[in-house]
Amino acid sequence: MIASRLTHALTLIGLMTFLATAQAPVVQAQVSLPALGDSVSDDVDLLTERKFGDRYMRELRRDPDFLDDPLLQAYIESLWNPLLEAARARGDITPDLDRSFAWEIFLGRDKAINAFAMPGGYVGVYLGLIGMTSSRDELASVLAHELSHISQRHIARGMANGQRQGSAALAAILLGLIAASRSNSNSSADAMAAIVTGGQAAMIQGQINFTREMEREADRIGFELLAQAGFMPSGMTGMFEKMEAASRLNDNNQFPYLRSHPLTIERISEARLRTRDNRPAPPAYAEPVRHALMQARAKVLMDRSETALRRLQSQGEPGSPQVGEARLATLYAAALASMQLREHARAAQFIKEAEAVANASLKAQPFARLALVHLKAQSLIERARASQEALSPELDALMPTLEADHSRPGLLMRAEIALARHRAGQAQSSQALRVATEQLQTWVTDHKQDATAWQTLAQCAEPLGLKLRAMRAAAEAAHAQGDVLGAFDRLRVAQERSRDPDYRDDVEASIIAARLRELEAPRRRLLAEMRGERPE
Repeated sequence: MIASRLTHALTLIGLMTFLATAQAPVVQAQVSLPALGDSVSDDVDLLTERKFGDRYMRELRRDPDFLDDPLLQAYIESLWNPLLEAARARGDITPDLDRSFAWEIFLGRDKAINAFAMPGGYVGVYLGLIGMTSSRDELASVLAHELSHISQRHIARGMANGQRQGSAALAAILLGLIAASRSNSNSSADAMAAIVTGGQAAMIQGQINFTREMEREADRIGFELLAQAGFMPSGMTGMFEKMEAASRLNDNNQFPYLRSHPLTIERISEARLRTRDNRPAPPAYAEPVRHALMQARAKVLMDRSETALRRLQSQGEPGSPQVGEARLATLYAAALASMQLREHARAAQFIKEAEAVANASLKAQPFARLALVHLKAQSLIERARASQEALSPELDALMPTLEADHSRPGLLMRAEIALARHRAGQAQSSQALRVATEQLQTWVTDHKQDATAWQTLAQCAEPLGLKLRAMRAAAEAAHAQGDVLGAFDRLRVAQERSRDPDYRDDVEASIIAARLRELEAPRRRLLAEMRGERPE
């Protein structure tokens, strides 16, 4: 247990050491940053920064709160991708930077209101942030700010500065942790936490001079990205106003974004002035109901305690004065909360009421109908699974809409329906499963890091007798989650099974052999790192 806590603490220290300057409180005078054109890679080059990011992502992807909800992920990417394109068009992301970094945004299942940039082009967003924003523009303003931290190499600057100033503090932390780990006291974990906090403060104190300029630079460039990508600049002002209000209250540790991105009067004033001078028309594709529904979804998934789910469920009961998209979002949350509580009859009733609201007042917003179709399909599948009854014929009426949905959520939902029908023994289910398998295979060819798609492909291929393909897909899912050793072992087992006539598939066997050769070098490097050796 002690060794486990120490390993966890050391991992935390590594992250703090390299990220502290990008997120430290501002209490000191400003210091000039290197000009944007200067090379900050003399100390930390692009590949080194990417390696740090990849290492942390391997740990995060194994965390149970790392979330891949297809609908929420598609929504957050619909905001992230226009910002990325705007940054490329402006030249903020150079060709070298573009090739070297991941530019990946991911979700964390937590009600804390936070987002953070990581080394190597990764940005994390907690569901709590989605749950508190009032519009897509407010949410996009946070993403634009974090993207600017990455494009301006703020993390590399902080890493380089931290390497120069933090060695002594880091050594003190390590010595303290070793001493604490040897203690048999029940309070050793608390002692380690205190050591980490004290050592982190010492490192931050030597680095905070960089932070104020970094934050203001990220504000300015983020604002310009926001406008160029087609979002309303007032979104940034709206976020600042929410943060300003929260800073005057005790937020019960639910607003860590405030502590890592401290407000100043200058930052708030500058945001308001920029908003006044830039007022582009909202883009045609902006559906307010989409944010409202995804905000509702985030609220359900970020806190799955019965108390929270009951509260959301009760808000959907009749008698609410809400109308239009606000009422639709409340009913959507109530239905999803009921599904989480396994009260499928109540979920069905809330969905029926939501459909009536959508048909009455939101006919011009197609996302509302699509989101309800996805919710209803999931509800019907879970209800049949829980009651061990046949799938409802209502599912057939939803298929035309789902088949016209060529997005990732549509692809995964069709596969889930095909699997449900196969398990229920429905006629012609094998054909639907085969179609889903081929569609997933096409998808993962272009999206090799989509672990959920690989896992779903493995589930679809197995009942079709495509055993070797299923084994390779499971291995690729492990690799996409950062488990290089697990992926290699699975591929090696698949290669051994390929000699069995029941597993015979020459094409898959050839691919597996090639993938084993590709993973051999990363596997050796990882094993060397685990032994504390210098990789070859």
